[in-house]
Amino acid sequence: MNTTMTHRLAQRLIEAGGEVISGQELADEFGISRTAVWKHIKGLEEKGYSIESVRKKGYRLVQLPDSLEPVAIQSLLKTETLGKVIEYQESCLSTQIIAHQLAQEGTPSGTVVLTEEQTAGRGRLARKWDSAHGKGIWMSVILRPDIVPHKAPQFTLVAAVAVVRAVEEVTGLKPAIKWPNDILLDGKKCTGILTELQSDADGIQAMIIGIGLNVNQSMENFDESVQGIATSLKMASGREVNRQVLVRSILFHLEQYTELYLKEGFAPLKIIWESFSVTIGKPVLARMANETLEGIAEGINDDGVLQLRTADGRIHGIYSADIEMLNR
Repeated sequence: MNTTMTHRLAQRLIEAGGEVISGQELADEFGISRTAVWKHIKGLEEKGYSIESVRKKGYRLVQLPDSLEPVAIQSLLKTETLGKVIEYQESCLSTQIIAHQLAQEGTPSGTVVLTEEQTAGRGRLARKWDSAHGKGIWMSVILRPDIVPHKAPQFTLVAAVAVVRAVEEVTGLKPAIKWPNDILLDGKKCTGILTELQSDADGIQAMIIGIGLNVNQSMENFDESVQGIATSLKMASGREVNRQVLVRSILFHLEQYTELYLKEGFAPLKIIWESFSVTIGKPVLARMANETLEGIAEGINDDGVLQLRTADGRIHGIYSADIEMLNR
């Protein structure tokens, strides 16, 4: 069966907004027979689409499947470039691995990789990231911004702001950001962000932003080792969250904030980021490769570097570290 035609029919039904469309109208619009329309409709139903067949009138989409297939995301997407190209896999090792390969092959800026399940998901410092099937958003976004490589870490902060805005918009929850890449709900982690580069002597060729967002997990979906520190949007809100709507919102806000960054620099994003920060003004322990420092997180500078004031009054610029919040 022509999967492209199936996707086009699905998009047409989605855009109809629950209105009935006649089989003859669909046949004429797509240049196929009514029997072919029926076969494609059956194909969509096998994928989990709930479609009502109204006698002598046509077809009506009742409910989309709970999946991150491109047609479900792209049909109502409000971006200019982000998500116009989506690579979707039911299961994969890691969306970052696929994104790196696509970036090397020259895929356009704004390409998104989505999966229902990662079998080798990873966070910062190559740590394992649990990616339960169909429960979260496991996504990598490929950008090709014209910036110098040392500015790239700022995009982790830009992406964090976009995710927080989207979560607020879709769920009404009030997430907080722990520098540099963790998003928390009630002090527990629900999101991690990983920014990686492909660069050469001429600068950045591609920036790959990986986002792992716990959406509809229950406690039993988490490994026992992280049950005390992990949470999901469902656990925090008490209800299921539509992942398709959330992906569209994240991509919209990420595109908006990326454009703002490229026009006005990091300064306006810094203000927004600080308004969501749970780190600033708090005592923290910063574990780095060669040393561990304790002090007060004063804020971030214009490059997104954490400013840590130790007991001797000195300010230390923290570029990369594990941050532990201290209760005192």
